[in-house]
Amino acid sequence: MFSNSYVAMLAQGVPAEDPKKAVFMQIGMMVFFGIIFYVMLIRPQQKRAKEQAKMLGELKAGDKVTTSSGIIGIVVGIKDNSVTIRSGESKLEVTKAAIGEVVPGTSAP
Repeated sequence: MFSNSYVAMLAQGVPAEDPKKAVFMQIGMMVFFGIIFYVMLIRPQQKRAKEQAKMLGELKAGDKVTTSSGIIGIVVGIKDNSVTIRSGESKLEVTKAAIGEVVPGTSAP
C-alpha cells in the first residue's frame, strides 16, 4: 500500500530548525487535542448526567416513566435510591438509575 521510501520518510520526520520551537509545538498540539477531547467527550457526558439528575429530582408519584430496559409504568412511590412503579397488573421496584425518561404531559394531578 505504502512504498518503503514513503514510510522511511515519515519515520524520520522533518528535522527541527529550533528544538525549543519543536517542543512548544508538541505541547501546543497536546493542549489542542486535550481541549478537543474535553469538548467532544467529557462535556456532553457531564451534561447528560446533570439532566438525568434533574429529571430524577423532579420525579413524583403519578408520572409515567420508561425504564432503561423498556418497561413502561406509572410511579407509585419514591424512596431514597429506588422507585416503585405499576406496570399493568404488577408492581415493580427499580433503582432510580434505571429510569430512562419521564413521558411528558402524563403527570397525575
